[in-house]
Amino acid sequence: MRIGLFIDTFYPMVDGVINVVDNYAKELLNYGEVTVFCPLINDTRIENTPYKVVQCNSIAVKGLDYSLPLPNFDAKFLKQLNKSNLDIVHIHSPFTVGELGKNYAKRKKIPVVATIHSQFRQDFERAVKGKVAVDIMTSIIMKTFNGCDLCYALNEGMKSLYAKEYGLTAPCIIRQNATSHTPVENKSLAKKEINDLYKIGENQKVFLFVGRINFLKGVDLIVNTLEILRDKGVDFKMLFVGTGQDETPLNELIDRLLLRDRVVFTGKITDKSMLEKLYARADLFVFPSKYDANSLVQIESACQSTPTVFSRGAITASQITDGENGFLAEYSPDGLANKIIEIISDTPLYERVCKNAKRDLYKNWKTVVYETYLDYERLIRQKE
Repeated sequence: MRIGLFIDTFYPMVDGVINVVDNYAKELLNYGEVTVFCPLINDTRIENTPYKVVQCNSIAVKGLDYSLPLPNFDAKFLKQLNKSNLDIVHIHSPFTVGELGKNYAKRKKIPVVATIHSQFRQDFERAVKGKVAVDIMTSIIMKTFNGCDLCYALNEGMKSLYAKEYGLTAPCIIRQNATSHTPVENKSLAKKEINDLYKIGENQKVFLFVGRINFLKGVDLIVNTLEILRDKGVDFKMLFVGTGQDETPLNELIDRLLLRDRVVFTGKITDKSMLEKLYARADLFVFPSKYDANSLVQIESACQSTPTVFSRGAITASQITDGENGFLAEYSPDGLANKIIEIISDTPLYERVCKNAKRDLYKNWKTVVYETYLDYERLIRQKE
C-alpha cells in the first residue's frame, strides 16, 4: 500500500500535530510505503527519517511562528506528488497542502481520510476581525473536510462540535491520539533523579505543565492558582516544560506574585526518557486549556499513571469523568485551586483516579495506527 500523509507544517517546527504525523508515518511503514508531503520550513531539508519526505516551498508569515506553504507554485513538488502513485491520502490539516492532497485523491479516484486536530474557528477568530470573515474561512476548510471519504475526530466532543457548529457532513468516527511513551520501570529512582535535578523536596507536591508557554493554554491561570495554593499552605513545586511566545509576561507575573521559589522553567525537553520521568514524578498534570482538542501530553501523563486536572467543559476533557479517570475544575484560579486541594486531601480518591487514568487514556501508536490501516484497506476496497 502506498500511503501519503499531508500536513501544512513539519519539522524543524515541533507541535502535537507534527508529532502525530511522525508517529503515524513510522508505524504505517509496517503496512506499506509512506510519504509525508509537507512544507520546507526555515530552509531545513528533512533527512534521515525512515519514511520519505517531499517538501514544497513556503514563505514565512510576519508576526507568526508559521510559514505559508506554496505547493501549487512548486513544480518539483507537484511532479513528485504526481509520480507517487498513491493508493490512499490522509490529510492532517485542511489548508494548502491538505487541500492539494484531497484534490489529488479526487483526481486519481482514490480514498482520502482527514484527521481533525483543532478547533479552527477559534484560530480564525483570533486572526481576523468580523464574523463574516470567520464564517468564510470556516466554510473553506469545511469544503475540504466534507470532500473526504472519512474524517477522524479525536473524541466525542470534537465530533459533536464539528457536526453541530462547523457543518461537517462527511462520515466521521472517533480515532484517538496515542503516545510512543512507555511506563517508567523504576518510579522511585525516576523521582529521586527529578528531585535532585530540580531541587524538589521528597514530600513536596509536584504540579506539571508540558507544552507551549502560551496564554491560550491557560498558563497564566495556573500561575494565579499557585498564589492561592501557597497562601493556603500547600507545599509544592510547579514545573513548566516547554517554550513559547508568552514566556516573558508569564515570568513577570511569577515575579509579581513572589512565586519564583515555587516555579521551575525547564525549557524545551525532547528526550523521551526525561519526559517520562517528569510525568512519573508529578503528582498532578495541570492542563486548563480550552483551546486543545485532544492533547498528546494528557496521554503521556496517563502513561505514567499521573492524572490530569482539566477545565470543566473543555473539548480535550470530553473523555473525562470527574473523580473517575481525571479531574474537572472551574476555569478560574479559585476553582482550580479548590479542586487541587480537594484532590491532594483525599488519598483514596487520588489513587483510584491514577489507576483509571492509565486504564482509560493511555493508548499506544501501534494499536491506533493498525486500526487506521484497517480503515484504509476498507476504503480502498470500496473504491475498486
